[in-house]
Amino acid sequence: MNELKIIIAGGGTGGHIFPAIAVANALKKINPGIEILFVGANGKMEMEKVPMSGYKIKGIDIAGFNRSSMLKNWSLPFKLIKSFLQVRKIFRSFNPDAVFGVGGYSSFPVLKYAQQQGIPTFLHEANSFAGKSNMLLARKAKSVMVATDGMDKFFPGSVIVKTGNPVRTEIVNATVTREEAMEYFGLRVHKPTVVVIGGSLGAQSINAAISRSIERFADAGVQLIWQTGKGNLNSVDESVRKRKDVCITEFIAKMNYAYAAADLVVSRAGAIALAEICASGKPSILVPLPHAAEDHQRVNAMVLVDAGAAWLVEDKDAAKLLLEKILELGSNPQLLADFSKAAAGLFTPNADYAIAMQILQNTRKTNA
Repeated sequence: MNELKIIIAGGGTGGHIFPAIAVANALKKINPGIEILFVGANGKMEMEKVPMSGYKIKGIDIAGFNRSSMLKNWSLPFKLIKSFLQVRKIFRSFNPDAVFGVGGYSSFPVLKYAQQQGIPTFLHEANSFAGKSNMLLARKAKSVMVATDGMDKFFPGSVIVKTGNPVRTEIVNATVTREEAMEYFGLRVHKPTVVVIGGSLGAQSINAAISRSIERFADAGVQLIWQTGKGNLNSVDESVRKRKDVCITEFIAKMNYAYAAADLVVSRAGAIALAEICASGKPSILVPLPHAAEDHQRVNAMVLVDAGAAWLVEDKDAAKLLLEKILELGSNPQLLADFSKAAAGLFTPNADYAIAMQILQNTRKTNA
């Protein structure tokens, strides 16, 4: 009998892509013969990151709903129809036994088509406030894997399985020393170091606040590892990019090194970013994306804030408050230690394996 074939759908940001890859790796480790195909949106970062991880991916032409300009959504129905036709072709060629969706607008046509064909579907909801696509798809899903309690207000209780959020193995099982990390980033071992990650696409408010505060950080003896996000590096003054106490890059490829170097993390509040922060046991200052759907990043952030693992700075206040909060928290070793301990206590280990097992235990081979 042939091995199982599974499609993993979704993407758009690292917060969707890296957990999907983590689950794919877990599936392969449990069942090495399994065949996995990713489906993502053409032109998005999954089309680059997934092949780099050793998996095949097919792209579909789909776009998300634009909340800031309704006029830009006029072509969405046509793109949705086209994406369904592309999905049908992919399914006929690959013939999957199950489909796993990690969120992102590219997951909807894939999961919806699978459900129409009677193929078992599985969802993962990383956030504390569920996305619209997952809510629409949950009723016909075999399981909806979630990270937090109280998700029965979004999904039928009968399909909810609490697994936590998958985190990349190299972060969970990190063996990188601080010395190795500092050598990698070209920084000094004994200086306090702040890692700034506004997400894979960057965060304008965070970038602006950090950029205007460089001299204050230097005066305080603080080093920076700063991920500006794709396309934002050139907007930072060249004199800043040449500083020896700042390592600045569009994208940090080795986040396990970044966390090993960090005394404090400044971040948006995407669910997977927070899972990585907790897995690494790092204190953090969170600046939620204000325009995230249903304000879900604020909801995510408050889980850490309420647990005494992080401070929250509003996006609109970043220019005024972010520097002061970084310096205040960074100069309090006891508070940093308390935040670190609280963050580590929030991490759910082995979420990737829990999700993989849920998929495998509820999928039967149907191909001849």
